[in-house]
Amino acid sequence: MSDNPSDTLRAVDAMRAYWEVITPLMGGTMAMRAAGKSLLPQYPAEDDASYKERLRLSTLLPAYSETVGNMTSRVFAEPLQLGDDVPEQIVEMAADIDHSGNDLNSWGVEFFREGLSHGLCHALIDHSRTEGVRTQAQEIAAGVRPYAVLVKPEQVLGWRSKGGQLTMVRYIEVVEEEDGEFGVKCVVQIRVLVPGAWRIYRKTEKGGWEKYDEGVSSLEYIPWVTFYTGRTGFMTAKPPLLELAHLNVKHWQSQSDQDNILHVIRVPILVRIGVQAAYDNQGKPVPPEFKVGTGALTDLPKDGDLKYVEHTGAAVKAGREALQDLLDEMRMAGAKLLTPEKSATKTATQADEEAAQELSPLARMASHFSDCLAQLLQVMADYRGLGDGGAVEMRGNFDVDYMPEVSLPTLVAMANADMLSKETLFAEMQRRGVISDEYDWAKELAKIEAQGPALGAL
Repeated sequence: MSDNPSDTLRAVDAMRAYWEVITPLMGGTMAMRAAGKSLLPQYPAEDDASYKERLRLSTLLPAYSETVGNMTSRVFAEPLQLGDDVPEQIVEMAADIDHSGNDLNSWGVEFFREGLSHGLCHALIDHSRTEGVRTQAQEIAAGVRPYAVLVKPEQVLGWRSKGGQLTMVRYIEVVEEEDGEFGVKCVVQIRVLVPGAWRIYRKTEKGGWEKYDEGVSSLEYIPWVTFYTGRTGFMTAKPPLLELAHLNVKHWQSQSDQDNILHVIRVPILVRIGVQAAYDNQGKPVPPEFKVGTGALTDLPKDGDLKYVEHTGAAVKAGREALQDLLDEMRMAGAKLLTPEKSATKTATQADEEAAQELSPLARMASHFSDCLAQLLQVMADYRGLGDGGAVEMRGNFDVDYMPEVSLPTLVAMANADMLSKETLFAEMQRRGVISDEYDWAKELAKIEAQGPALGAL
């Protein structure tokens, strides 16, 4: 039993093990350095000062975060479209969905990116305080309305459910409050949501938690929407690009090793051979005086030797090849989201009318995301009693060709070898965003012919 609102469920702890890798990768080099020995182990014989310097100089190749960003950009290749069935009031709210100036498309980009990187993400549809407001007309006039709040997966502490429906959810948040005339202080609090009501807990001076505020909701359910990209159960998920994350961490560690060995071998080691040790009156060895420099003279005993010893570079070459192999593996791991897979049969009627379609994992995620946004709009409609909240359409680009810089040279070579028409090449470049959709091939062909022969052909 526990009456502590900050206690986490075991399911949350299990997911946080994933996020201990994911979150620093999404945060970049500074976040990876802050993670310290958990993601960059210290060598057994490495002293603390050397490790701190190596950590300070380590840099991250942002393969994971850039893959997440690129895949998110594909989903939002064109702005999302609200259906014709979305009520006018909801359309107006969607222009400022979070009550902070972000429209639904801009806000949705962060919602999707967080869900793709961590496996899931949440949205709370909150409502402005309604003290003194008694009618819907007064709500509209006062600007009192529902709005979306992004709740990142790391914030969630626990939940309860019954019959697949949330009966309670707890998450931690930080709010800003005025502190004096100019200052601002950040306050940590826990919000507990139950159907029709909410509570807020804050820490006491003794370190415990006590109820700070509470209120009621006009809804009979918790206004909570969860977007999954790697669902494993109710409110649980595994990041779909977790293997890419592990490869990126491996690259981070290998790159640190490579930079460290380059730092060492760039400085040749001066070695003396055949120097006899001298002893003092007590029989203790005395270090011989030794000067290094262009204006110094060094005496050596007979048969002695003095020379610089340099690294052969074999380890550097092996390390560089290993890093390149990791880059190829990460590229393949990221591309898996675009690899078409057979989808499950939709319905018996659709099965009779059409064959099962091939959808990539990213395309399915986009489809699920549009459903989540529709749920969000439905909650807003329920707050206002507007009936159906309407639909949302995603118009993404899910083509397998995820690297134009690799495929375009091949297409150009095919066109030059008369294996591909120039018109098709033009269309393929438009499809990849290299040429604007505003240009028309027929008009461009006419311009090309009007130009006459190229300078190189004269």
